[in-house]
Amino acid sequence: MNQIEINGVEKHTPMMQQYLRIKAEHTDKLLFYRMGDFYELFFEDAERAAKLLGITLTSRGSSAGKPISMAGVPFHAADAYLAKLVKLGLSVAICEQLGDPATSKGPVDRAVKRIVTPGTLTDAALLDERRDSLLLCLFPESDEHIGLAWLNLSSGIFSLAVCTADDVSGWLERLSPAEILLPDNAQIAIRTGIESVRKLPANEFEAKAARLRLSNQCPVDDISTFPDAAIIAAGTLLTYAHATQCNQLPHIQHISLDAQHRYVNMDAATQRNLEISQTLQGEDAPTLLSLLDTCANNMGSRHLRHWLHHPLRDRVILRGRQAAIAHLRLKHAQSHAAHTRLRGMADIERISARIALKNARPRDLSGLREVLSRLEILQDLLQQLAPTPFIAELMAHCAPQHELYQLLCRAIRDEPANNLREGGVMATGYDAELDELRGLQQNSAAYLLEMEARERERTGIATLRIEYNRVHGYYIELSQLQSQYAPEDYTRRQTLKNAERYITPELKAFEDRALSASERALSHEKLLFEQLLDILQPEVPHILSLARALAQVDVLCTLAERADHLNFCPVTYTDDAIIDIRAGRHPVVESRVDTFIPNDLSLSRNRQMLLITGPNMGGKSTYMRQTAIIVLLACCGCPVPAQQARIGDIDQIFTRIGSSDDLAGGRSTFMVEMTEAAHILRHATDKSLVLLDEIGRGTATFDGLALAWAIAEHLAQSAYTLFATHYVELTQLPELHANIANVHVEALEHQHKIVFMRHIKDGPASKSYGLQVAALAGVPATVIRAAQLKMNELERTEHVINPQTELFAPQHELPPITHPALTALSQAEPDQLSPKDALELLYHLKSLTA
Repeated sequence: MNQIEINGVEKHTPMMQQYLRIKAEHTDKLLFYRMGDFYELFFEDAERAAKLLGITLTSRGSSAGKPISMAGVPFHAADAYLAKLVKLGLSVAICEQLGDPATSKGPVDRAVKRIVTPGTLTDAALLDERRDSLLLCLFPESDEHIGLAWLNLSSGIFSLAVCTADDVSGWLERLSPAEILLPDNAQIAIRTGIESVRKLPANEFEAKAARLRLSNQCPVDDISTFPDAAIIAAGTLLTYAHATQCNQLPHIQHISLDAQHRYVNMDAATQRNLEISQTLQGEDAPTLLSLLDTCANNMGSRHLRHWLHHPLRDRVILRGRQAAIAHLRLKHAQSHAAHTRLRGMADIERISARIALKNARPRDLSGLREVLSRLEILQDLLQQLAPTPFIAELMAHCAPQHELYQLLCRAIRDEPANNLREGGVMATGYDAELDELRGLQQNSAAYLLEMEARERERTGIATLRIEYNRVHGYYIELSQLQSQYAPEDYTRRQTLKNAERYITPELKAFEDRALSASERALSHEKLLFEQLLDILQPEVPHILSLARALAQVDVLCTLAERADHLNFCPVTYTDDAIIDIRAGRHPVVESRVDTFIPNDLSLSRNRQMLLITGPNMGGKSTYMRQTAIIVLLACCGCPVPAQQARIGDIDQIFTRIGSSDDLAGGRSTFMVEMTEAAHILRHATDKSLVLLDEIGRGTATFDGLALAWAIAEHLAQSAYTLFATHYVELTQLPELHANIANVHVEALEHQHKIVFMRHIKDGPASKSYGLQVAALAGVPATVIRAAQLKMNELERTEHVINPQTELFAPQHELPPITHPALTALSQAEPDQLSPKDALELLYHLKSLTA
């Protein structure tokens, strides 16, 4: 801190001494220092906050002979400001007043009661409702053993794993943590987009202390077989979480080892390219998640996101999900009724965490009560489904909790205040002492009205009023004109421009009684609410179990509805080595176009690679992506966009689609392409699905062709592969390898314009249509004509320069394609066709292509 010398703290005023001592323990965080109704920031914190939050920076007074920079936010509006800071990746220490300023000698006692960081949020106002907020810790024991541990503080889910350095980016993409912890000497590349990466001293990552911490937190779990690297990451994470919450985290009672082989692995590039929950431009829509997420509540939305980013290999779980969704589709009316019952439910998963951490708000408990009130009818609706085993297991966790519901009905008002400090939270009849204190307050209103009437009669002043404000308390108000008639026992309390305010001995005695009752009622209500949170602690595991079951029911009902609406079909899971899809579609693209052309796909050991050729914009990338999305959905237990699909065991999905450079990392487009290709070649197995698009295009022609050829031959022996290319030479590979097949996207040329048919047909493409695609993209006609002349020139000199032949190379002029359908179409006048004529023309064209 530049403006102040912490070492010379005794030079400062007593209050600033207190501030500096607390700040010295939190030098890497902004300190919100409670003073009355504001959180104040001082010195560099104030200057930084003023810039980031757009709040006023002032300088009031001095300490140790230096001015004090100062900025503040109202404590009742602090959440909005904290949300902005957390979004920027910053952490904030919240320092509260512990004592009563009226009775304190010197500065009131203060202490940091919690630390708000991006990965340890539990407040509803700070969290993204439809996305999990995870804290992740990495500990690199070696390149082959990197320990990971992650905690969802708002749900209590605590997991760990071990991976290699190559796999870290895939884990980061899948988990999408809000905050990352790692040793300060670690050499791990963290992708951009994660704002908060906190480096801790390496000596805090210690195995013995980590095991002890985990054993104390999760005594029922056997962690003896867990890998050391993961244990160290988990123990360090737990220590950090305890420090931020100033709490022992009682709702975290279990830790699980998340084995990577349980999942269909997808590296970071694959998850981005498939646009599962984020577009390539970083938007939330249009994505696979945005298309499928019509969940009834936020718990369901988060659970659906988790399913899509964690596709499974366990066929028992997948068939259980599949059977449940199929049953819900069959029982549509009951499914819809159950789904409606889930709509708008309070987020009891996150409420349970706030109960455990004892920072729940009154409306959290009324929200929990409202959810409990729905369970009996929901249970009846699910029972009417004649549920599958998967649904029946969820129903067991959704059983009505009558005792908890009755307790909350007795304890909390129907419409409690939002904040405890406002009072009006605990229900009448719950506590006799509180009822008595409230009675005094209510009787006070009647007493004041009676006193006001008496004073008007005694003084003869009909406009006399008795009122109250927080600064001056109770007072009798008279206008300036009437004040000359004030009785002798009226003592002036405040003078205004047009009025005088007075106090009398009787009013003063009443004020003491009334304010005492109000303060005592508020204090007692706060105590009762805290006691209620203590009573609810043993219920937290049951509430969490209920929340997870409700989320899964929501997801199942959602996917049943989406499958019906989007015309998805169930998958046939097989042990055969096969991916067989009939009339497959890309669901996101289909939702955004008027007509989508479905396509078949068949991969097996005898047909392990498809070489895909055809013009740009013809649909090659869409065909490849839709295949991966169909496999992904199948591995989530979901119906898929196809007429029929048979899917064998898949362990990984890889994609190398599109081109981009890495300027920050100093890598060219070709270097990025080769790095991703190398990762695929090292890790793909005979159960992997690989999508490669235009590999080898970023370097010299012969280098690129040679690399593409060698990569294709390698993958043809090791993985299911879709290989899109513009190298016509590669179409010779099926002659050398029986398990490689050529397919192409169909396109037609009509009157020098290209028509994309979007249909996949067997065999290689006959023409690239490069100039036509360029014209379609808007390249000026003069440039297209010049390109045509150059192409003709190259054709004439081809035998001299012996250029490499490729799909975009010059093509000899072919006779124009003629077809009765094209002729009929060229003769039609669209503006003169009625709807009926247009329909008849469509049927006529259909008959000509039959």
